[in-house]
Amino acid sequence: MRECVLEAKNITKYYGKHLILKDVSLKVPRGSIFGIVGPNGAGKTTFLKILSGITRQNSGEVIVFGERFNRRNLNKLGTLIEYPSIYSNLTAEENLIIHTLLMGIERDNIKKVLNIVGLENADKKIVSKFSLGMKQRLGIAIALLGDPEILILDEPTNGLDPIGIQEMRELILSFKERGITVIITSHILSEIEKIIDKIAIINLGEIRYVGDYNKDENLERLFIDVVKGDYNG
Repeated sequence: MRECVLEAKNITKYYGKHLILKDVSLKVPRGSIFGIVGPNGAGKTTFLKILSGITRQNSGEVIVFGERFNRRNLNKLGTLIEYPSIYSNLTAEENLIIHTLLMGIERDNIKKVLNIVGLENADKKIVSKFSLGMKQRLGIAIALLGDPEILILDEPTNGLDPIGIQEMRELILSFKERGITVIITSHILSEIEKIIDKIAIINLGEIRYVGDYNKDENLERLFIDVVKGDYNG
């Protein structure tokens, strides 16, 4: 059994009196691409924010590489949640320089991460001229600046055209080859099933299914059965 690099234990989260997550638990194995899927409003993004340290849970804990989540863990995590935090009036390289300053790290990785995400020839281009896919790639480049061991991506293909989706898929698969563990959400089931090897289905703030994903399995059928409560596996 592969080492668990990140574990959520009984995570519960309220916004005011509204329950968002209820006793959510899962383990993420090293080197996996772990997909988290669910209907809109199921709690996926909130859960990723808790795993990333952006939002705090009301109860439960997050364990990263065997220790309770703390500030020392931040350099092990790279995140792209919701929209990339980028400056449209600056170049890709200038955006990355600003983020190295914010993160308190050296600039040594800037060229490397631009190469990884395929923006090496667009480093001097103003971001306002970027396509949506290029902006997503820049967001991932920012997430990679600190050489993270875990990459957390929230809907990275959202809004992309078919070519952009294919390119993003190949990029995410390349992270696994580099030894990076990827946690990803997506509402495009037909796309996420091509890259994941672990799956969790969340509905109404609760994990309803967790398991290895068999590429011969019909994810849409599994998803519908689990969400509707018809799954008998």
